[in-house]
Amino acid sequence: MLLKGFGIGHADDQRLKSGVTVILPDRPATAAVHVMGGAPGTRETDLLSPEQLVQTIDAIVLSGGSAFGLDAASGAQAWLREQNRGYPVGEIRVPIVPSAICFDLNNGGDKSWGRYPPYRELGHQAASQTTSSPEEGSVGAGSGATTAGAAGGFGLAEQTLEDEIVVSAAVVCNAVGSVFVGDTHHYWAAPFELNDEFGGRGLPHPLPSNAHIMNTKRTTQPMENTTLAVVMTNASLSQAECKRIAVNAHDGFARAIYPVHTPSDGDLVFVISSNEIDIVGTNVDTLHLGTAAANVVARAIAKGVHLANR
Repeated sequence: MLLKGFGIGHADDQRLKSGVTVILPDRPATAAVHVMGGAPGTRETDLLSPEQLVQTIDAIVLSGGSAFGLDAASGAQAWLREQNRGYPVGEIRVPIVPSAICFDLNNGGDKSWGRYPPYRELGHQAASQTTSSPEEGSVGAGSGATTAGAAGGFGLAEQTLEDEIVVSAAVVCNAVGSVFVGDTHHYWAAPFELNDEFGGRGLPHPLPSNAHIMNTKRTTQPMENTTLAVVMTNASLSQAECKRIAVNAHDGFARAIYPVHTPSDGDLVFVISSNEIDIVGTNVDTLHLGTAAANVVARAIAKGVHLANR
């Protein structure tokens, strides 16, 4: 089950080998983003800075399709407007929907869609069917994802801290690099695994001699890349605090993918707070939240790939 206060919806097209995932808070939520990849594709991320006027968002959209996939946010925005949700401007409501895309154009899917790409409709469809129990693996924005040596995918992970504070991660892994140690099928993220969620394989003993060698997909699938993460929490946070946690969460990428944050990746992390629990007076602060965010991101990356390759 997903963290209370959030829903996730997927829509994908197997002929296209691509899709869309929408993360939908029950009500406007505080959010921030931190980009560390060298080739990002985004929409409305400049809005997620503390000095900007609008302080909350209505949804986050993750999509395949490279720059064409940015149109998915328009579909999610249309659905939100049908629900009368959005930032009020007089009598009009404008849904605030930041989004990010990954590159899956060369994965063998049929991209001959004609004048307009299908991502707007996929965005509307995904927003209209959010659930607290979303599928994982080759679904939504992860349906056409790849990594070095294995299919990529969509994964979820969660950690509960004191005082019922929860940190969850939803990740689409479409990395240039590999989630495996050398030429093994042991995950780099193994030290953080809980309950055998991605196979319980642990780290290889001893480490293979080629563990330090970069294993990338650039020679076979050039420019198909980017890992996108959305960290969700019920802790009440400002935009600046969300930003700090997004920075911390990128450590989860480094724990799970090698190499990572490359010039060809558009790696980024969104952080969303539902502002349910005031952390003032608790034993939880941004140090604990940022550490948990890195942990769940690493686990979600490995889990998404694991489930996509079963």
